[in-house]
This record gives sequence, C-alpha cells and structure tokens, in this order.
Amino acid sequence: MESDEQRRALAQAAVARGASLAELSRLIGRNAAYLQQFVTRGSPRMLAEGDRRRLARYLGLSDAALGGPAVEGLVAVARVDAGAAAGRGRVVESERASPLLLDPALLRRLGVRADMASTIRVEGASMEPTLCDGDEILVDGARRVPGPRAAIHVFRRDGMLSVKRIRAMGGEVELVSDNPDYAREIVPVRAIDVVGRVVWMHRALV
Repeated sequence: MESDEQRRALAQAAVARGASLAELSRLIGRNAAYLQQFVTRGSPRMLAEGDRRRLARYLGLSDAALGGPAVEGLVAVARVDAGAAAGRGRVVESERASPLLLDPALLRRLGVRADMASTIRVEGASMEPTLCDGDEILVDGARRVPGPRAAIHVFRRDGMLSVKRIRAMGGEVELVSDNPDYAREIVPVRAIDVVGRVVWMHRALV
C-alpha cells in the first residue's frame, strides 16, 4: 500500500473513532504533533512497527492498512458504527461502517460464521471489569436466544443499544451488569431485541 493511502486510512479511522491525531500521538508515546506531521507532510515516511501495530489495534484496522505486511485470507466482519452502551443504552443512528478484517481461524475457534458476526464498540462502565469503555466486542448474531445461564449479549430496548449479562426466566429476562454499582433489572422477553451473544473482546489501548 502506498504511503498516501496509509496516511488517509489513519486519518479516516481517527475521525471514525472520535480521536484526534494529537490524542493518538500521545497513545503511542510521541509528541502531540507527531501523527499530524505524518498525515499532512509524510514525515516520518513510515510508522515504526510498534507504533503501527498499536494504532491499528486501537483503531480496529488491519496492520497492513497502516503499512504492515499483508496477511492473506482475512475475512471481513461487519462493524456497527455505534457503541453498545454498558450503562443506560445508546441510540443507534447509522449502523454500518467499514468492515473489520479478522483471521478466519479465530472465527472457527469461536464457532462464528463471518456473515453472522459484527463488531461493536463498548461505551460506559456498567460492565467493568469484564468490558471497559472503548473495548471492541465480537457479536455472534446466530446466538440470539438467551438461556437459563447468564451470558453477555448485545440487545436493543426502546431504540437503545446496550450490552449486559442476560438470563432467561420464563417469560422474562434478567439484565445484569458486572459492575456492582449498577442494579439488575428484570423485564419481559418482548421488551428487548437481542442482537447476539458476545463471544470475543479486544481491549482498547488507553
């Protein structure tokens, strides 16, 4: 990939993530102007390997998108351009963003089909310490029916997108936060629309 495409990919991903280039520069331990100079002036010409990998992981990009070696055989997984709030919920406005490329071996190990998977960013603190603000979670859309044993699911309620542990209780479901500061809820099954079960998490680098 040409260096101008790498710079463009970084700039676009930063906007999508809601992070400034100065913030990303500090994330990798550089001065605040470092990535601004990379994007606008092409200096440095290439990102250092450690910087590149950390930025790629934080922004949800492939390493190759920022100048790393291309990896053959990656599969595209849909990315929801919204946060699944670990709290009161987040209104979903526009759901589709650029897909995330994942190793098919990971999906096979998790038992997930790529066409049934999506990745969503976590917002809020109610699922800490299991899920933290900024984490990216992989959701299996084939697993939409909660069972009698609690498992973490993403769901919609009243137009809001949330992530909680859900346990089926007959005609009701129990919604539980891992953070003990948040109270559990019991609501009718019909009150929520389960998007899928969380099967994998990528911890944000902050």
